[in-house]
Amino acid sequence: MRVPKRLLLAGAVTALAARRALVPRYDLSGKSVLITGSSRGLGLALAREFAERGARLTLTARTAGDLEKAAADLRERGAEVTTIAGDVTSQEDLERIVQHAADTYGTLDVVVHNAGMIQSGPVQDMTEEDWREIMEINAFAGLRLTRAAYPHLKAAGGRVLLIASIGGKIAVPHLGPYSMSKFAAVGLGAALRSELSLDGIGVTVACPGLMQTGSPKHALVKGDYEKEYGWFATIDNLPLISMPAPAAARGIVNALERGDAEAMIGIPATVARYVQALAPQLMADAMVLVNRLLPGPTGDLKAYRGAEAETSMTRGNPFKRAAEQQFNQD
Repeated sequence: MRVPKRLLLAGAVTALAARRALVPRYDLSGKSVLITGSSRGLGLALAREFAERGARLTLTARTAGDLEKAAADLRERGAEVTTIAGDVTSQEDLERIVQHAADTYGTLDVVVHNAGMIQSGPVQDMTEEDWREIMEINAFAGLRLTRAAYPHLKAAGGRVLLIASIGGKIAVPHLGPYSMSKFAAVGLGAALRSELSLDGIGVTVACPGLMQTGSPKHALVKGDYEKEYGWFATIDNLPLISMPAPAAARGIVNALERGDAEAMIGIPATVARYVQALAPQLMADAMVLVNRLLPGPTGDLKAYRGAEAETSMTRGNPFKRAAEQQFNQD
């Protein structure tokens, strides 16, 4: 006998509601939380959100000075914070970072892989090395972090939070390497969740949409780099399309507390996900049209930092400047 689709949908919704009612939220008060890429941008916004919920923080990034600036901001808010500089693509550094967090607080309950990079440009101007480099940071580093922290997380019945992106559900033109790495992060999270659940470890993958974090100036751009940066920095800071970083951080940490397997963060990201699921050909055709509006390839394989591609238009964007100042991007 065929079951009507509406009954299947109703059953799924009921099951989800029952799960959320029965499964207690993960209490972050007093928990030891390690966040990669936490000296600025979304990482700093996440650190502030975890601190508000009573977590004890370990911040890590490559630059000690930026870390201390972020730590000072958090201590002014009453947070308990320690910092350690390191490179998430180095196994030795990751093991040192994890041990520092565990030694400082006597436990390690939550690891958050937020560190990442963005490259923007036509696929013709991207080298194979570009694709490999972003995979190391955005995907493999999350795996290595989880493996290094595994004994501590198992002992604590802890949590893993991987920051992916709507770009890990929909491939966006001129963000080819980024999308591939975020698709990999989404798959990694699903694999880890099913297997580590036997050890009492929860895994959540967060897929936020565009956020006002001030990060474009640290992105790498290729091709017609000033035009490339112009569209990227503008779209990333448009109200309604792009969400404030504190709201994104709040949604992400809520998903971790609930124990969600995967969380779309922001209305645009949620809508885009459902359009992709229900009408993949429509979304594919839309991305082709978007690509026609973007700068074409130049054959220049050099990568420029966003800060090198600033123009009077991007410098004068008030939303971008506000985000840069708020999230330690200056």
